[in-house]
Amino acid sequence: MFNAIVIEKDAEGYRSGLRQINEAELPDGNVTVKVDYSTLNYKDGLAITGKGPVVRTFPMIPGIDLAGTVEHSDHPAFRTGDRVILNGWGVGEKHWGGLAQKTRLNGDWLIKLPDELTARQAMAIGTAGYTAMLSVIALEKNGVTPGQGPILVTGANGGVGHFAIAFLSRLGYQVVASTGRLEEASHLRQLGAAEVIDRHSLSEPGRPLGKEQWAAAVDTIGSHTLANVCAGIQYGGTVAACGLAQGMDFPASVAPFILRGITLAGIDSVMRPIVDRVEAWRRIEPLIDDPLLDSISREIGLGEVIVTAEALIKGHIRGRIIVDVNRT
Repeated sequence: MFNAIVIEKDAEGYRSGLRQINEAELPDGNVTVKVDYSTLNYKDGLAITGKGPVVRTFPMIPGIDLAGTVEHSDHPAFRTGDRVILNGWGVGEKHWGGLAQKTRLNGDWLIKLPDELTARQAMAIGTAGYTAMLSVIALEKNGVTPGQGPILVTGANGGVGHFAIAFLSRLGYQVVASTGRLEEASHLRQLGAAEVIDRHSLSEPGRPLGKEQWAAAVDTIGSHTLANVCAGIQYGGTVAACGLAQGMDFPASVAPFILRGITLAGIDSVMRPIVDRVEAWRRIEPLIDDPLLDSISREIGLGEVIVTAEALIKGHIRGRIIVDVNRT
């Protein structure tokens, strides 16, 4: 038996709770993992609270991230004792996820944890840091360099925003952070932001083209914000779009694309090929340290997940939440 957060939906309604699971109940898979740490992402918060249609089958153990140790493997790439990471692949939505002390998975979804990282550090980074690095790599592949001008990061107080600021600044870029929580400006500057602006300047309907302000951007917001970001990108610049906090719509004009030649690069972290995942994690390791991770994250036990998920959905959480699944 082991502890897990379980989401259920039946005639009695939709509910989440901490309960014990028999290992015999684990879903099919060719790798069994003893989970050391997981995380609490916004998608997990939606699933646990029922505020979004995330979960596809019930019962479900949420948790789109996990780091742990292989207990048993029938997959040729892994053997007992290997330290592994998982991000995405529909885990926590269609397949039991990481908010449990044990899970069984498809080995094709796993990568080995870099030797330089602990499981706890990996989960302080999690999907947020991994997505931020995918965004940085997309900017680099499109020729964006530090000398071209400032890089805008929207949703700066979220997990992806935090890491995008830290990574870009440590790579030598000048970062402009956009946030609706200006009281956090000093924290964002400590992460590496050179300038902090109010998100409201970007979140309302705007013009097809605006002043050329930024060489590139990492956008976690979508909707009118993404449209305004594109309108303010310099000639030949790139926007890495990786989120939809404001909405899935894109009320924009083709003007920035055909008059300024900008590129909109879509960033998917869920189904990303293994080679891209390995590269992203390789690039992350030299850019992080414990002081950075401690400033971005805090740790809770498995028994604190439900109440913390409620606070996360209400916007009361800053940065990353690490979950020690072996502590209640």
